[in-house]
Amino acid sequence: MSEGIRVVSDKALKDFAAKVFASCSVKPENAELWAEILVWANLRGVDSHGVLRIPRYVESLKNGNINPRPNISMEKSSGAIAVIDCDASPGPIGMERAMREAIERARKVNIGWCIAKNITHTGAIGYYAQIAAKSNMAGIVMIASRPMMAYHGARVAGLSTNPLSIAVPGNNHAPLVVDMSTSTVSMGKVLEARDAGEAIPDNWALDQNGDITTDPNSASILMPLGGAKGSSLSLLFECLVSLMGSNPLIARLIQPGGDPSGFRQNGLAAAINISAFIDIEEFANEVDLLAASIKTLPVAEGVKEIYAPGERGDTVLSERKKSGIPLPKGTWDRLSEVAISLGIEMPETT
Repeated sequence: MSEGIRVVSDKALKDFAAKVFASCSVKPENAELWAEILVWANLRGVDSHGVLRIPRYVESLKNGNINPRPNISMEKSSGAIAVIDCDASPGPIGMERAMREAIERARKVNIGWCIAKNITHTGAIGYYAQIAAKSNMAGIVMIASRPMMAYHGARVAGLSTNPLSIAVPGNNHAPLVVDMSTSTVSMGKVLEARDAGEAIPDNWALDQNGDITTDPNSASILMPLGGAKGSSLSLLFECLVSLMGSNPLIARLIQPGGDPSGFRQNGLAAAINISAFIDIEEFANEVDLLAASIKTLPVAEGVKEIYAPGERGDTVLSERKKSGIPLPKGTWDRLSEVAISLGIEMPETT
């Protein structure tokens, strides 16, 4: 284990995060849910979307970019669709509410499509997709955000890293979950590299001048996944989420005079009632067979095991539940600064 790493149990880390948010005027139940979603990411090895984000969240709660006590309201409601205005809520609170809304509609009309307007950073969106999978539904989640990724062929930020997650239930197998960004990596991966004091690959980011950089401290513009493919997906997610929610972001922000530093995002949570198409047990058994079949494929050189979507995270979760969550020195130090400022004790290490 690298020097300076602290190891904390998931319970201790969750309790710490909840105390931080509650100290910033977030309702206790929302503070606990937000903490749970952050630590869920850490447990699955998605540290880029875990507690390393807390200092930024605290700053945004203090400066008003995140509303600690939002008034989330229903703006549109008709059959399968809903649009909720989240009033700059913490992203996890708004997106969890949106997926619950989508599931309720899917139970009635077999599909639910809920757009959440005016949310803030959502964390690991696989969490919301798997809520649907655990309800025997297929879950789809998309997020649309401010410009922070280069459009293919451009040297400035023209799009967001708009992520996508899809989850389906298995029977004996855990839900299959894909959670991916339309950029080569998320900004959280760059933050991870900063905290670990490591260089980044030369296909991750550009600096503020539009030049390729391997220095995570200089990285300011992420690069699209697969070139034009990532750019196109991101642009269409803006159409399906922001435009359909009557809350466009990108075009307004990249025009002359636009302010691309805004913190607002929009999200889509969709749930599909699988049993409307096929018996759910039959479907889940086929998911199990599909996952097992993929794992029997001959492995490429240097590969120890083939993972179905979500399996790698399931494996890490099992390990970290037992041994704890490792926090790099950079993350620990930044969390310590937050704890001191709020008068909160740091979590005990194992």
